[in-house]
Amino acid sequence: MDQIKFDLINPTAPLRRASEGAQPPSPRVFRFSMLPSLYVAASMPTCVETRIVDEDVEPINYDTNADLIGISFMTYNAPRAYEIAQKFRQEKGKPVIFGGYHPTLLPEEASQYADAVCVGDAEPIVPSIIEDFKNGHLKPIFTSQPASLENLPIPKRALIEAKDYAPLSVMQATRGCHFRCTFCSVAAFHQYKFRTRPIDEVLAELETLGNFVLFMDDSLTADREYAKELFSKMAPLGKTWFSQCSASIAQDPELLDLASRSGCRGLFVGFESLSSKNLQTWKKHKNVGQDYLEIVNNLHAAGIAIYAGFVFGTDDDTPDVFQKTLEFLLESNVEVLQATTMTPFPGTPLYGEMSANGRIIDRDWSLYDFGHVVYEPKHMSRETLFNGVAWVKSQFYSRRNILRRAWRSRHYMGSSLVMKAVLPLNLGYRQKMAGEDVSRCAQAYEQAMSV
Repeated sequence: MDQIKFDLINPTAPLRRASEGAQPPSPRVFRFSMLPSLYVAASMPTCVETRIVDEDVEPINYDTNADLIGISFMTYNAPRAYEIAQKFRQEKGKPVIFGGYHPTLLPEEASQYADAVCVGDAEPIVPSIIEDFKNGHLKPIFTSQPASLENLPIPKRALIEAKDYAPLSVMQATRGCHFRCTFCSVAAFHQYKFRTRPIDEVLAELETLGNFVLFMDDSLTADREYAKELFSKMAPLGKTWFSQCSASIAQDPELLDLASRSGCRGLFVGFESLSSKNLQTWKKHKNVGQDYLEIVNNLHAAGIAIYAGFVFGTDDDTPDVFQKTLEFLLESNVEVLQATTMTPFPGTPLYGEMSANGRIIDRDWSLYDFGHVVYEPKHMSRETLFNGVAWVKSQFYSRRNILRRAWRSRHYMGSSLVMKAVLPLNLGYRQKMAGEDVSRCAQAYEQAMSV
């Protein structure tokens, strides 16, 4: 077989799934995470022609002429991935390879539905997978250790339509995380290891990209000396960039100043909880004892907007956690909120602990989407937790609060970035909430709390 046609599919949930001839249902501003698939495509031998199929933007063509099907997925998309694989294997006679977070953390389960499973980083082992495929004997499981980030192939960005995704360039400088937060599947996937790309290679790739860049790193500043050198050398490029890092950046004046000077204008920060007890339970030690309001103020003073992550439903949470968290968010003027329900993903210490204690009550993986309650909370009912998270989102993303924080944000971000980043993300969340019945759940929470 001289040339191999390879379709790499990214499945998604029904509410986000595109249909033939229709506009993609999910807001464009949230569609930017195809980088892993682009890296896989760039790592393929020259004999492989890769096509990326993203269910967020197009339906799957089961009559494709591909010789080999790849499916990359997270836990909440596992049932959909298994459904797709079954159709290709049983009805179309095409071999299927799995990769991504869920197959890596549960390879024995995944291997029941595929001809082969890629465990861990795909880049180092895709040549071996293709060679075995050409020879007609795919192994059930291919295991990779965390890959060196030196000489990574440049992602084949032309494989996706830029118009379908958020209007910025996406890249990576680091991978993984060495912290051991018990709920985190990202750190578990990377075996709790943190790796960095050579800075000269990062800069060379940056120079080929547009003015707005998103670093899809798990914790860009985990190695502070690396981050300081990177930011110092990025400054002359004049990029405006966004990424994710720990709250501790706000306690390092030099690092924060270098980030700002290099063009950082927004960071996703995992605050997770206002409760020190919750943070200690999760082993989120970096956040324990931190003054969150001071952190927000320091980032704002540096001209950096905050995309805050908060998780609800840990064992120290009582029904008043929603009101307390909302008050902090509004007082501090956090620009964007990701409010999620605690989810014990398989392969994490949290899952093992909850499973051993008999607290997991649903193993339908499609519900492991950060929104459903799949375990028994300690101090509130499952319904209160579910509806309480909906209430926080409905209040935070009310029209009044969106306009209020946008007005305040322009003083330290400037009106242009508020219009290009803050407002689109806020309005994108409102659009998503409209399809998730958030309003009804929020009203149910208010009624229950007023009794």
